[in-house]
Amino acid sequence: MSRAIVFPGQGSQAVGMGRELAEAFPVARHVFQEVDEALSQKLSQIMWEGPESDLTLTENAQPALMAVSLAVIRVLEDQGNWKIGDKAAFVAGHSLGEYSALAAAGTFSLADTARLLKTRGQAMQKAVPVGQGAMAALLGAEFEQAKEIAAEAAQGEVCEAANDNASGQVVISGSKAAIERAIAIAAEKGLKRAMLLPVSAPFHCSLMQPAADVMAEALAQVAMKAPIVPVIANVIAAPVQDPEEIRKLLVAQVTGTVRWRESVIAMKGLGVDNLVECGSGKVLAGLVKRIDKEISAVSLNTPADIEAFLKA
Repeated sequence: MSRAIVFPGQGSQAVGMGRELAEAFPVARHVFQEVDEALSQKLSQIMWEGPESDLTLTENAQPALMAVSLAVIRVLEDQGNWKIGDKAAFVAGHSLGEYSALAAAGTFSLADTARLLKTRGQAMQKAVPVGQGAMAALLGAEFEQAKEIAAEAAQGEVCEAANDNASGQVVISGSKAAIERAIAIAAEKGLKRAMLLPVSAPFHCSLMQPAADVMAEALAQVAMKAPIVPVIANVIAAPVQDPEEIRKLLVAQVTGTVRWRESVIAMKGLGVDNLVECGSGKVLAGLVKRIDKEISAVSLNTPADIEAFLKA
């Protein structure tokens, strides 16, 4: 069996996430304390007690999701003497999850990852005034069809494919009016469903260029090591290990398409037949079933999940 460890992105957050891990394992508790200290913020309190509106804020959701993912990894290491370098051929993450993957593989320190994601969340939020951008899910669309719909809807504004999540599940992003036109075009073309997403900014499109500039500056100032296993980068759906290339790809990722479907297919082509999702929710394990049924997937986010996984 060849395994990849994968890490969820925004949308997987939920009030209470990580709390059971912190109560059961001192190493998990230490991860949340370290993130709180790095951010000079009681992020763990927001994660465990809410309110949900505060947790959903991009600048909180991003480091919070990473913290839960890294807590799972630390528990695996502590309870199962489980090392990514020995147990996985690749790591990958969906959007912000790529930072979690890189932290797990030793490219960034935990504190630096938390600060980078706080900066990334704030920069993405500030890049476009609230109400001017939007994102929509095109259900039943293949990637090429979604790109055509986006191009037709643009009419001089920004409308681009943001997330290629799975066959029949593509997300578009851009100017609000253009996204609304795309939803109407999708309906005309008989797509199963097209709907606006409850997001605060149009992520992964060219409107995010101001945030990409901020991240270029932030990443230039952070120490980076080569990951102990290659990371499958979102924007190229291919493995990388060179820190300089990783830095460039993380900047490109802010405005680029998250090529998740292609990333999973690429991992399969490299021999991967098992994905382990570490962190909040079960979104990525669900997508794997839609992308390729031959790849097995399991989600780890509670003490019971981890115990069952280590026994197996």
